[in-house]
Amino acid sequence: MVSVVLSTYNQPRWLRLVLWGYKYQTIRDFELIIADDGSDGRTREVIENMKQKLAFPLKHVYQEDRGFRKCTILNKAILESRSDYLIFSDGDIIPRRDFIEVHLRMRRPQRFLSGGTVRLPAALSHRIREQEIAHGHCFDRKWLEQNGLGLSFRNNKLNSPGLKGRLLNRFTPAGATWNGGNSSAWKKDIIDVRGFDERLRYGGEDREFGERMERLGIKGLQVRYSAVTLHLDHSRDYTHVPDLKFNKNVRKENRKNGITRTGYGLTTKNP
Repeated sequence: MVSVVLSTYNQPRWLRLVLWGYKYQTIRDFELIIADDGSDGRTREVIENMKQKLAFPLKHVYQEDRGFRKCTILNKAILESRSDYLIFSDGDIIPRRDFIEVHLRMRRPQRFLSGGTVRLPAALSHRIREQEIAHGHCFDRKWLEQNGLGLSFRNNKLNSPGLKGRLLNRFTPAGATWNGGNSSAWKKDIIDVRGFDERLRYGGEDREFGERMERLGIKGLQVRYSAVTLHLDHSRDYTHVPDLKFNKNVRKENRKNGITRTGYGLTTKNP
């Protein structure tokens, strides 16, 4: 079994689509944990409704809304997980049907996997329904480009099977950093770095976690052209310059001091 951890906050419509994406996975033996950072009742309604339609265990780990506390709810979800390998994504990112299969096939000791996503514009995001997910139409590059996805080399993520994908993974200039929407790691390694730093706000909090993994000797492995996802459009009104500066300073200090195990993560009492 593998555990999938999805973070979410007040995006019930997108969360429903994402759960359809996991319904049609080629790998069926997994649990899914929704790490909910204080959503209102609409999200719980979606989860309870979808439980009746899904064959895998679906857990809802919730904390009250006290501002952006994604790192805290992720740590709570980690403690709730039952497997020795964890995949992390978000409740606005639809996985292709082989998403879990790819992460399991490409996992390695002393490694974490670093994936990417294809960001969709708003109009195209709203065109996707269960039918497009079930039949794979929304992952067809031609269909997406005909329906509003801008032309880009990055769209090669959508049609790079086998050798082509492995070569693009190897030679892409993008670093194999921890990306919260598409990354995975061994639970023992996550525990070893004490999970996510709960002081951090929005902006680089995922990178900080990956940087500590790297300093511990757990290196990133690029899978952005193999583990394919679609990022549904949404606003980011939770982005604030002071928070970005705070996170940047924490990362700088941790690099300077060679910090691998945060004192503000899984060693602390989660409220």
